[in-house]
Amino acid sequence: MFGVLTTLINIVSYWLLVEMSINYIISNIIANILSILFAFITNKIYVFKSVQWTTAVLSKELSMFLTSRALTFGLDVALMYVLIDMVVMNDLIAKCLVNILVIVINYVCSKFIFRQTQNSIEHM
Repeated sequence: MFGVLTTLINIVSYWLLVEMSINYIISNIIANILSILFAFITNKIYVFKSVQWTTAVLSKELSMFLTSRALTFGLDVALMYVLIDMVVMNDLIAKCLVNILVIVINYVCSKFIFRQTQNSIEHM
């Protein structure tokens, strides 16, 4: 459910920004930032139930989360460029297709991040 909401935040905010005549790359950056913030909070609390809020745990989870999202964001931007400027695909269709791949990669990364943190706490 939260993956769907994260995707909706990403796509709707992208669409709204493009409709406001903001360049698709800048719109994509802003949409990704908004959806990443939402995803971190919902993944931590609801999806993977990571209950530790100590500075050490939070900074480890956040740094790993942001690193993985930065990598998938780079993939997102590159694929958007290829599909829109090189393949000449409709930007909203491209955004939806790219999101499918990004969702799968992000879920796998998040599962590793929050489970690893929980496992390292349990072994202390």
